[in-house]
Order: sequence, then C-alpha cells, then structure tokens
Amino acid sequence: MVNLKINLLPWRQKRRDRLQREFLNGLAAAGLIAVLLLVGAWRVYESEIDGQKARVAFIVSEIEGLDARIAEIRTLQKKRKELLDRMRVIQELQGNRPVSVRLFDELARQLTNNVFFERLTLRGGNIDVSGVAEDNSRISEQLRAFDGSLWFKGGNVTSINAFPQAGPEASRFELSVEVSAPSAGAEGS
Repeated sequence: MVNLKINLLPWRQKRRDRLQREFLNGLAAAGLIAVLLLVGAWRVYESEIDGQKARVAFIVSEIEGLDARIAEIRTLQKKRKELLDRMRVIQELQGNRPVSVRLFDELARQLTNNVFFERLTLRGGNIDVSGVAEDNSRISEQLRAFDGSLWFKGGNVTSINAFPQAGPEASRFELSVEVSAPSAGAEGS
C-alpha cells in the first residue's frame, strides 16, 4: 500500500487568490460603472438645469419686453385720453361760442342808463358784476332789467357804497345774477 500524500493547499490558495482577484475586479468594474452612471446622471441633470435656466431667461426677457409694451400702451392710452379731453373742451368751446356772444350781447342790452359795469366775473352759472351807478334807483332799475330778461334771473345786490368821485349821489355796487340761457324756441330774437 502506498501512501500518497497530496497537498491541495497551493491549489486552494491559487483558487482563493483567483476568486479574490475576480471579486476585486468585479468590485472595481461595478465601482467604475457606478461612477460612470453618476457622472452620466450628473451631466443629464446639469444639461436639464441649463436648459431650464435658458428657458427661464427667455421667459424673463419676453416678460420684460411685454412690460415695456404694456408701459408704452399705457402711455398711448394716457395721451389718447388727454387728446379726447382736449377735443371735448374744444367742442364745448365751439358749441358755447354763440351762447357766449349772445350772453355778452344780452348784458349790453340790459344795461340801463347811467349804470357802468367795471368788472364782470363768470363763476359757474353766476355772473358777479361790479360797477358804478348815478344813484341807487339806477341799481334797482338794473336789477329789474336783469329779472325781465330771458337770459338772467335771481339778481341780488351784495354791496352798495357811496362813490362821490362819480357824482353827488353816485354809488359803487356789486351784484350777482344767475345765468339762465333760454331754450332755442323761447328765445325768439
């Protein structure tokens, strides 16, 4: 009988070393693949973020452009409103021109003898008159003349003061009268 001794330790050691190398190579390959995947994912996310930043920048620039256009539109609307207001005022002035001429004509027609108007002030629908009269009875005649006109009503004397420079009984007066322009049919003349 022969006794054989087989030493399996070097074979096992070689096998163990080979398996350990394969494990380390697989681990390195898995690590490399993981790093490549992370770098790839990072680049994908970076490109997505850059794309999103570009879209946001585009939207911001478009918003700024639209804000500028809105400001321009508001300026144009303001100018349009100002022009319309001017046109309305001009139309009112053009429409009131005959009325103003007729009002002054009526003031001249209602002026009684020996009464002199020094100043006329139009405030809303009232005319304030300052003047000088030969005597107080002329001021009363002037009030009656205003009340008898279709263009005036509600004459009211606000002050009467002696004015001897214009005559012994002369008076300086102030009165107000309300303008009531007649309708086209009632005017007659």
